[in-house]
Amino acid sequence: MNTILVCDDEEDIVNAISIYLRSEGYAVVKASNGSEAVKKIKENPNINLAILDIMMPVMDGLTACNEIRSFSNMPIILLTAKAQDSDKVIGLNIGADDYITKPFNPVELLARVRSSLRRFVVLGGEVSGSKLITIGNINLDDDKKRVTVDDNIVNLTPTEFGILKYLMQKKGNVCSPKDIYKDVWGDEPVGAEGAVAVHIRHLREKLEIDPANPRYIKVMWGQGYKIEE
Repeated sequence: MNTILVCDDEEDIVNAISIYLRSEGYAVVKASNGSEAVKKIKENPNINLAILDIMMPVMDGLTACNEIRSFSNMPIILLTAKAQDSDKVIGLNIGADDYITKPFNPVELLARVRSSLRRFVVLGGEVSGSKLITIGNINLDDDKKRVTVDDNIVNLTPTEFGILKYLMQKKGNVCSPKDIYKDVWGDEPVGAEGAVAVHIRHLREKLEIDPANPRYIKVMWGQGYKIEE
């Protein structure tokens, strides 16, 4: 049974999300602010995913997300208001995997949770058989879920690893944001362009010597992205 941490300062929202999650067989841990969420995740190694509201007292969701990323690569989904577009981008930049806009549809919420957990298991777990992909000085070991650049290990989130693997497997081909989203997120590409663009930028910062003038990950304006030697 997967355990989900739900963190929001509005008790009604936490209780509603908890009901939806429990109806699907998930265990739930509740928190009312980011500081409490971080503490409970550190204390409970069985928590598999965190749902964090952005606007909270004591510690907001963005700060909590950043704190969690310092010690865990578990999937993180942010709850945002429609007016918080800039916060969505910041959240993705600091390691959130996805976001849901309030008011949300319970069916969408559960679909995002399932997708994030599935992606984490597939991209973060062990896979039999060694699968090494090399492009230039970038090496991706799909068996060990490890990426190195010039033999130095690069720490990627499962989502970043999935995007890089997808691009490397299609070396030289232009991949649209929608196709990347479908493959990596395993979901319909709603808001694909923005989410993929943020993760691509994050990948460049981790892999490229000069992210502003990338050697490997190229943007094909109006079409998508590709990786090349």
